[in-house]
Amino acid sequence: MAEIIAVGGMTCAACVRRVELALQKVPGVAEARVNLATGHASLVARPGAAIDLRVVGETVTNAGYDYLGEVDAEAGSNDPLAVARQEDLRDLQRKVVAGAGLTLVIFAGSMQSWFPWLRDLPRRLVLLVLGGLTFVVVFWVGSRFLAGAWKALQQKTADMNTLVAIGALAAYGYSLLATFFPVMFAGAGLRVQVYFDGAAMIVTLVLLGRLLEARARGKTSQAVKKLLDLRPLTARVVRDGEPLVLPVDQLEAGDVVQVRPGEKVPVDGEVVSGASAVDESLLTGESLPVSKTVGSQVFAGTMNQLGSFTFLVTSLGRETMLAQIIRLVEEAQGSKAPIQRFADRVAAVFVPVVLVIALLTFAVWNFLVPEPLFGRALLNAVSVLIIACPCAMGLATPTAVMVGTGLGAEQGILLKGGEVLEKVHRLTVVVFDKTGTLTAGKLRVAGIYPAAGSSADDLLTQAAALEHASEHPLAAAIIAEGKKKQLELPEVDGFMAIPGLGVKGKLAGHEVLLGNERFLSGENITIPDELIQRADFLATEGHSCVFVARQGRLSGFLALADLPRDAALPAIAELKTMGLRVLMLTGDQQQTAEAVGKALGIDDILAQVLPGDKSGAIKRLQDSGQVVAMVGDGINDAPALAAADIGIAIGAGSDVAVEASDITLVGDNLQSVVRAIRLSKATMKVIRQNLFWAFFYNSVGIPLAAGVLYPLFGILLNPMFAAAAMALSSVSVVSNSLRLRHQHF
Repeated sequence: MAEIIAVGGMTCAACVRRVELALQKVPGVAEARVNLATGHASLVARPGAAIDLRVVGETVTNAGYDYLGEVDAEAGSNDPLAVARQEDLRDLQRKVVAGAGLTLVIFAGSMQSWFPWLRDLPRRLVLLVLGGLTFVVVFWVGSRFLAGAWKALQQKTADMNTLVAIGALAAYGYSLLATFFPVMFAGAGLRVQVYFDGAAMIVTLVLLGRLLEARARGKTSQAVKKLLDLRPLTARVVRDGEPLVLPVDQLEAGDVVQVRPGEKVPVDGEVVSGASAVDESLLTGESLPVSKTVGSQVFAGTMNQLGSFTFLVTSLGRETMLAQIIRLVEEAQGSKAPIQRFADRVAAVFVPVVLVIALLTFAVWNFLVPEPLFGRALLNAVSVLIIACPCAMGLATPTAVMVGTGLGAEQGILLKGGEVLEKVHRLTVVVFDKTGTLTAGKLRVAGIYPAAGSSADDLLTQAAALEHASEHPLAAAIIAEGKKKQLELPEVDGFMAIPGLGVKGKLAGHEVLLGNERFLSGENITIPDELIQRADFLATEGHSCVFVARQGRLSGFLALADLPRDAALPAIAELKTMGLRVLMLTGDQQQTAEAVGKALGIDDILAQVLPGDKSGAIKRLQDSGQVVAMVGDGINDAPALAAADIGIAIGAGSDVAVEASDITLVGDNLQSVVRAIRLSKATMKVIRQNLFWAFFYNSVGIPLAAGVLYPLFGILLNPMFAAAAMALSSVSVVSNSLRLRHQHF
């Protein structure tokens, strides 16, 4: 089993690569998988070897990142990364606000002649104040960029932090020289300019992008915490014939635990006395409760609905089914490939190239041109560095993500950051859970079939009256149908529930039976062959049939079903039109699944699949080269949602499914699945356009700043115009992102 640790301080794909490379060198580690979204690193040990977490911690620290300890989800320990991320988010918010305020002041001081109340102040004094304020912005507000650039330098590489640090320091350093040694530039026949506002703007704009990205990333790591919340904290243990309430972590294998109606099962075990019906939807996704009698298996976190029973504890802690689901979620999240951001990949080559160009520019203008001037050479070199500053690159993804996610939220589609958008356009398969996703997850009366001599209303009246005294989930559907038809229900006397079979009681002095075919046959009730055949056929169509008899004669039966959602059929048709393959994955029986699939036009069906097998089925599709989206709503879907390339959760479902997913749909309209995919693809297209324009400005501007057009046209790019070009690239990126708001999905 893999060791999972939390790592703090990672900000980009380059960080992920550095941490992975460092961890793979730790003795005993066969494989290291680092997930930027969760901040977790999964370490797989070599056969027969042990991983020393002390060495792991030292390795992470030496690589320049924060080792936040082991993640032990099953033990219920708090994820240290969550605390670190909350503090980081607060730090980002503080520094963005401070940077924005200081940048406005610095801009006003830089454009002194624009503001009447500043015109009479001595220019030298203003420049000194601007230098001090910019120092705060560059070295305090932008400290994470400087630290990140230093880490990259130690690893002999470069990333976005390097670009930001170079641009800010170049603008700030040049401005200091222009302030304290203006003669250097006056000698070049130039009007002395300072770019304190450019340095401050570089830091503040890119830091704003980091803040937007941090907010968009989501709370994937909360999925495990939500799973842990499903476990009861105490259990009623029977010792010496008396029940004692003990903490769950004090239970031992072999203990006998009592569970009353409405209570959750604390651990896995085997029923030794009593009988009941248990809601196991968190494990199987089934809307119907499962009957439990002596010898039946029960699982931690499932809900006892009616009847009391005692069970023998067989599995504790990490061995319970719920703990295995938790572990599946953790491992699936940790195994997600880190996103290789295009800007980060290019930055590793771009930064050294820019530095070389700047040095060559300085050398050419200082040594090789006629009448070389140091001030002119330095000015041109700084122009290269300033125009190469990646404000537009830093904003390309988060601005598009901000607009896309905001637009999605207005339509009830919640997207968890740019990582999701980068995958959606490659989707080839969409896998749907059945119960609660394609279907409503609630039983309804789908048909009423009276026997000869009885009417539909009489049959429903008998069934609804009798079920009024029952707590079974089938009862709720029958009662709801009776209320819908405004039937008057008589009082029930002598009500009795027979677990696993049905119920009986007296209506107006006559005995009425309600239950399955086996129950009525055991009570010597004759069921006509035609009704048995119809019930059998309906069972193949996914219906549950409840028979009713009165005074020893059959009244008929009711068919109940979890019917498909209204929007399911058109949504699936549209997905197929988009060229996507559609599958259904369910824990239901094959015949039930095929009936629902036939109604919805789904030919690929995987039935009778348990939670662990669901994530395995997703992985098998991925191994065959498919890019998979999983749509689900239940807790049992969480591992599959996390394992899929894109997890799409129905928001009306469990919080765990929502937290483990990449896209959350508020409400249960499956047309939102289609809209989510279209929105994601459109947003990704905008991100690519943004990155193109960001690099386009650099590609054109850097040669201009270096002076390649000077011999032919006498054109040089002053740093002031370099800063303007940099700002223009940022404006174009933001404007392009805003175009999304005018598109329809």
